[in-house]
Amino acid sequence: MVGFEDLRRPGGYAVRVLAVAACYYGAARLGLLRRLVVEGSVFTPIYPPTGVAVAALLIFGLGCWPGVALGALFTILYLTTPSPDVLGFLVGNTAAPVCAVLLLRRAGFRMDLGRLRDGLSLVFLGALTAMLISSTIGVGLLVLTGKLAEHSFWAVWLAWWVGDAMGVLIVTPLLLLLFRARWPPPLVRWKEATALTIVAFCVVPLAAYSSISLLFLVYPLIIWAALRFELVGSMLCALVTSVLATIAATDGVGAFAGLTRIEVMAKLQAFNGAMALTALLLSAVITEQRNTRRSVEQACQELVQVLEHLTAGEPRPPHPPPPPHPPPKPDDRP
Repeated sequence: MVGFEDLRRPGGYAVRVLAVAACYYGAARLGLLRRLVVEGSVFTPIYPPTGVAVAALLIFGLGCWPGVALGALFTILYLTTPSPDVLGFLVGNTAAPVCAVLLLRRAGFRMDLGRLRDGLSLVFLGALTAMLISSTIGVGLLVLTGKLAEHSFWAVWLAWWVGDAMGVLIVTPLLLLLFRARWPPPLVRWKEATALTIVAFCVVPLAAYSSISLLFLVYPLIIWAALRFELVGSMLCALVTSVLATIAATDGVGAFAGLTRIEVMAKLQAFNGAMALTALLLSAVITEQRNTRRSVEQACQELVQVLEHLTAGEPRPPHPPPPPHPPPKPDDRP
């Protein structure tokens, strides 16, 4: 992990800030490819920049927050013309990831996501709690400036909040795994990984585009990925599923055909949220159990080695002498 000492080096800090800004802006442009309109406001069901910002601040430290602010500024200028309320949007989009990292650090979060408490912290502190800041500030400014009617506040607020939270739930774990991955990755169970990939690209489009709503078919797939490949497998399946479900929702086809915009938003956000929570928490539980089993096995092996070392140096006790022969009995015959 890069510490604050590395950030103080001349040139290195500026490069990291610009890299974070570029990744934030690129993720925003990618997320804005698919949008939904709710109460006249445009939002993205999954907003990847929030996940990029949280992951960057966890990896490089809070000192890189200007990169988040710079990327958010470029994104806002891409979406709208400059106005005084741009500063408010900028503060909200920057403060939310910073608060997420502060909350995660306070909870003792580990970037390997090897414990259940890490998954719970990322869900409830980093995603659901911290992203209240950006959604509340953003939608509040829209209402105050007259760009949004007051009766539409809660619908737009919910869409904004869930989109930011989904970016943290799906994108942040994948970036943390990518940062800690060993290259080249070991080819373990590659045949099963290939089979899982083929099944995923057959089942997920069927679930998303079927008119009889077969979205539940993805859950056995995510369970399979979590059991065999832990976090990397489950989150990749969740990412592919979320992307295809979002495309189907914005096009109004498959499981989302014939629904109003509000119904599409509610169904898509509920599905994405439930799926991401299942993938993240299930894989965290499995990883924690496997780490516990490895620790117990290692402790048992060390104990066996210690016992062998202690018994190897002890002299063997001599064989006990044979018992003495009993004295002959006196002859009682006369």
